[in-house]
Amino acid sequence: MARIAVIGAGTGAMAAAARLSVAGHRVTVYERSPTHGGSLGRHARDGFVFDTGPGLLHLPAVYRDLFVKTGKESLEQCVTLTQVDPASRHLFADGTEVSLPNASRAGVTGALDRALGAGAGARWGDFLDRAGAAWNRSRRPLLEEPLPEDGTPPLRDPYPAVRSRRLLRPARQARTVAEIGAWELADPRLAALLDGHALAYGLDPRRAPASAAFLPYMEETFGTWYVAGGMRALADAVHARCVARGVEFVFGAEAVRITEKDGRAAGLELADGTSVEADHVVLGAPPAPGLLPVPDGGRPAAGPSVPGRFVVMLALRGGREAGAVHRTVVHTGDPSAEQEAVFGGRTAEQPTVTVLRPDDPATRPDGEHEAVTLTVTVAPHGPVDWTDAALRERFRDTVIGRAAEAVPGLRERMLHTEVRTPAETAADTGAEGGSVPAPALAGADGGYLHAGNRTPLPGLYRAGGWAHPGGGTAHAGMSGALVAGLVVEGDGFRGSQ
Repeated sequence: MARIAVIGAGTGAMAAAARLSVAGHRVTVYERSPTHGGSLGRHARDGFVFDTGPGLLHLPAVYRDLFVKTGKESLEQCVTLTQVDPASRHLFADGTEVSLPNASRAGVTGALDRALGAGAGARWGDFLDRAGAAWNRSRRPLLEEPLPEDGTPPLRDPYPAVRSRRLLRPARQARTVAEIGAWELADPRLAALLDGHALAYGLDPRRAPASAAFLPYMEETFGTWYVAGGMRALADAVHARCVARGVEFVFGAEAVRITEKDGRAAGLELADGTSVEADHVVLGAPPAPGLLPVPDGGRPAAGPSVPGRFVVMLALRGGREAGAVHRTVVHTGDPSAEQEAVFGGRTAEQPTVTVLRPDDPATRPDGEHEAVTLTVTVAPHGPVDWTDAALRERFRDTVIGRAAEAVPGLRERMLHTEVRTPAETAADTGAEGGSVPAPALAGADGGYLHAGNRTPLPGLYRAGGWAHPGGGTAHAGMSGALVAGLVVEGDGFRGSQ
């Protein structure tokens, strides 16, 4: 039985901790904040409850597998999952709107034909076929296996882009998300659907490789799910599973240095001076300066900066109207200007806003009120000073104004608002600038990969959104499974079969 110290209590770190404890190891988690969950936070006030991080779950199979492998109770016995249907409603700048059903290819293509005109559904369906090919080619090497030890990218961009021939001009082939939208989808509204997926994950459509097409494919194929009580309930369930399996948690314990002995990780030093001995260390948080004893092989972030999220939590009087949709995306009328702002260190004048309106009694005082969350991808803290009160207020009002297109009588119904910016994210999670990591992508010479789960220091591993295979609740859970496999089976581990 090995002693294992885990730094951080995010979902990826806890997924690793639960699996390692079941394998017979003695696992202790050290978390700098007062609670578990990482980005799956919760804000409660006057009977209103809000998720401060992701509000929906994709690829629930990742957590089903975790619960199967770590106990008798299944995921569905620990949390209530419901499919969100329609999966999303989209409001475009030209006044067009469309609601897309959950996990139904025929339903999606039919809805697009009716809303955008004949042929729109077929173009989107053909694109999803190509995106599905990219998913099938990249799923195992990109998501289910550790990165190669020599650091080489696992594969080239797997997206089978259409080669378009033009009279007297060279043939062109999409290499980025934006080029897929312009050259293959050939409708600004379909392009906005694709761009919106990329932006929601913190990716710049102008630079993100075409392999990012697997993101909408993943959502439309495997569905969009809501956890009753909010995503924090999933974090609570993973924490409870860890405790049930004997994992110990120490909160308010900030690790300031990973110690080394005889050429391998040997434990931790905490901010209060406590020394912790361990046979293995799992880093499940962004590495603070001075924490790592040797360079960890981390990869530079792709693009000029990694964006964060601006969240507005609205307590509203009056219940949800009949037919209200859980998730609405209000698309910008100027995608280029928004992308230049977000990835250029400025605030967008007309941001894309995601509006979440869960029909969940646990999120509101009673049926005569409603809790609504607005989320925008924004530049991180640093390039933008998100502690500037006037800026926060101005941008909040801009976001609310955009969301009013999706929520009838929004301004008149407001009781109170709360704002969470990348500055708060940085303070709570330790992520530089409050950045939120994107999922790993194939192609681009490995520029969209994250630090490997192995590190150059034997006995030190990395889990969570800043490690392979990247950000997002599902990907973080995958990272925990990879780390557990590497610790239990050694460097010969090649991923789940």
